[in-house]
Amino acid sequence: MQENSFMKEAIDLALANVISGKGGPFGAVVVKDGKIIGRGVNLVTSNNDPTAHAEVNAIRDACKNLQSFQLTGCDIYTTCEPCPMCLGAIYWARPANIFYACSKNDASSVQFDDSFIYKELDTPVEKRKIPTAQIMREQAISIFEAWTAQKNKIIY
Repeated sequence: MQENSFMKEAIDLALANVISGKGGPFGAVVVKDGKIIGRGVNLVTSNNDPTAHAEVNAIRDACKNLQSFQLTGCDIYTTCEPCPMCLGAIYWARPANIFYACSKNDASSVQFDDSFIYKELDTPVEKRKIPTAQIMREQAISIFEAWTAQKNKIIY
């Protein structure tokens, strides 16, 4: 199966990343028309960037190569079930399919546990662990009004 070769590439990227000491044990590739068009590994610690997850990096690479902000008709292969941030990025990119190897429970067993984020998403804003407050809505809503009035906007 061709899917296995794409997942093997993601696995090989993740293993090489671990061996190099550059980041965490995660890799991802984006495929379009049977060809890998984007690759990414976890570079959170080496880049000092909490958003530098493998899936996000692969999406950025693929979008750059496609010169598009969407991954229509693409598949994403990732070595682990995407975390909430990566899942959000994947949905915004709008690929056709997501394939993953390890589960979020597998990741949790080696101290990559995102369950607290899933719980926070279901917690009312006023009860979340990081204090969150809405301020200056009346002033900021004009930004959305300007967007709505914009004639040459690109909807995404």
